[in-house]
Amino acid sequence: MTTAGIVAAVEAAAILALVALWWRAERRRVELQEQVFDLERRSLRVPRGITAESAVRNVWEVATAVRDKGLGGAFRASIGDLVRWAEVERPELADLAGDDGCVAIWFCDIVGSTELNERLGDRRFVRFLAHHDALVARHVARHDGRVVKNQGDGYLVAFATAEAAVRCAIAVQRAIRRDRRSQPWIRIGIHHGRVVTKDDDIFGRNVALAARVQTIADPGTIMVSEAVLAAVADVPDLVERVEEPFVVELKGIRGEQVVAEVRWR
Repeated sequence: MTTAGIVAAVEAAAILALVALWWRAERRRVELQEQVFDLERRSLRVPRGITAESAVRNVWEVATAVRDKGLGGAFRASIGDLVRWAEVERPELADLAGDDGCVAIWFCDIVGSTELNERLGDRRFVRFLAHHDALVARHVARHDGRVVKNQGDGYLVAFATAEAAVRCAIAVQRAIRRDRRSQPWIRIGIHHGRVVTKDDDIFGRNVALAARVQTIADPGTIMVSEAVLAAVADVPDLVERVEEPFVVELKGIRGEQVVAEVRWR
């Protein structure tokens, strides 16, 4: 076979390979689109990095490089593009939400933070908050939670399960009482339900309900909703800590709600 014939054969093989890559990317695009629709229906976060358009774009960038630089030059110059194209198809770790789209929503804040700021002054108060933040974040991480928001003296945290959220709340309350620098009490409210996620934040009625549960908690207590009680009903050591449930009306939430305090001492 002549040199020209060899070159033609190699180029033909390259074209076939690129067509195969394109066809694979097109099939993946359809699959990803179906996944996106399914995730949107279930109100889950669309995993980052799974963008069908970016996969197709990277394939055609490689095709252009082959045309401009030849097969060998394209593969040497574009190995990073090929790696990134492969990575597009590999989803990130699953989000906290389970198959039902539910998470445990955990609100807490420092009781009397304004008065504490007045007493300590701004500089000492900022140092106190930094210490307090580290304490809370450490226990949230140990229980596989995610701090969604930190708003000065309060936190919105998400957990995969209600059990993890309750155990974290108990651990945080105990740690604060052991720590001499964390003098103020905190109050924690927990709810479990479906949420809407967007831009590393969570929204929806269940988030609002969790916030309202937190507002009725006394200083130094953990208050949970009926959904949390149901979710931990088969966890004996937590059930033993649940006080008698009672019915309340929560501001802005339609209907009566069942809540209960969880002992942590």
